[in-house]
Amino acid sequence: MIVLKAAQASLLEALQSVAGIVERRHTLPILANVLIRKDGGHIEFTTSDLEIQVRTRAELGGDSGPFATTVGARKVIDILRTLPADQVVTLSAAQNKLTLQGGKSRFTLQTLPADDFPLVNESVDFGPTFSVPQKILRTLVNQVHFAMAVHDIRYYLNGILFIAEGKTLTLVATDGHRLALAQSTLDADVPSKQEVILPRKTVLELQRLLNDEDTAIEMRFANNQAKFVFSGMEFVTKLVEGKFPDYNRVIPKNHKNAVVLGRAPLLASLQRAAILTSEKFKGVRVNIEPGLLRIASSNAEQEEAKEELEIDYDGDAIEIGFNVTYLIDVLANSSHEMVKLELQDSAASALFSLPDQPGFKYVVMPMRI
Repeated sequence: MIVLKAAQASLLEALQSVAGIVERRHTLPILANVLIRKDGGHIEFTTSDLEIQVRTRAELGGDSGPFATTVGARKVIDILRTLPADQVVTLSAAQNKLTLQGGKSRFTLQTLPADDFPLVNESVDFGPTFSVPQKILRTLVNQVHFAMAVHDIRYYLNGILFIAEGKTLTLVATDGHRLALAQSTLDADVPSKQEVILPRKTVLELQRLLNDEDTAIEMRFANNQAKFVFSGMEFVTKLVEGKFPDYNRVIPKNHKNAVVLGRAPLLASLQRAAILTSEKFKGVRVNIEPGLLRIASSNAEQEEAKEELEIDYDGDAIEIGFNVTYLIDVLANSSHEMVKLELQDSAASALFSLPDQPGFKYVVMPMRI
């Protein structure tokens, strides 16, 4: 049976969209495979790692009868990448094997039964559907993802908190040293508050799949699952169980010293100063006084870096230490021209915000230097 017959680029795009979650080595060999299911003219590709399931549908020609099997996802992608983009490729099935053919190239691949593929059991108690344009969700995720914890024993920090309430979608991430929050407006009211924690791997995969289009991404949350539908794809993921910290208590209110300055010059100064910080101790000293912001760093070899920026500021003189990586992260993941920095004193956490986007806040704890 001819399962499909299409241009290399079309097949490769469909497979790459679902293959991001596939591990090359897995305790269950079938999880390295993609489930191929055909019914009529449509073909479905599904992958799973038992916690996330990604599915896409496409029309890629071939015979129209029902058919299902699984085959090594990465292997097929690696083969397709070596073929020309305009090459017509054929995938045909016979005797528990798939044959991929393109031009004078022919590859025979081993399969595993479709019935053995462990599909995720979808929740039956999903909440209401709500949606935002893909490019907005992509922007929100990009603005907070770097503040997620990595392998923290407080497992609820290894992800992003999603809250849909009323007409507001809020994303929050924190690793205990810094916190990023980004908000956007929804088109319609969400009838009841929806609150979930998406795991780190899910967040990174969503980041990879979302594009800069105005097409909507539909979201639905259940107690133990989230479901996203966009661009012909269906993405189901398990959630992180646990109670996310009360982020509102962390965000400083009424800091009396504030300065608005150019994001790009500040980022460049911090990146230069970071060169002379030590690997273990990424600290920089920031001195702010009327008209001037100074950044200084040093290391165990007694090397020093000093930077100065002229600023429009007439508040208190403050000297405060920061992990320079935390400052670079927030500035590098924004495209806004100006950034606002609010400070109280050398012991209180700093608040970064964007004058052009009221829904964004970034809190960073000071560091002893």
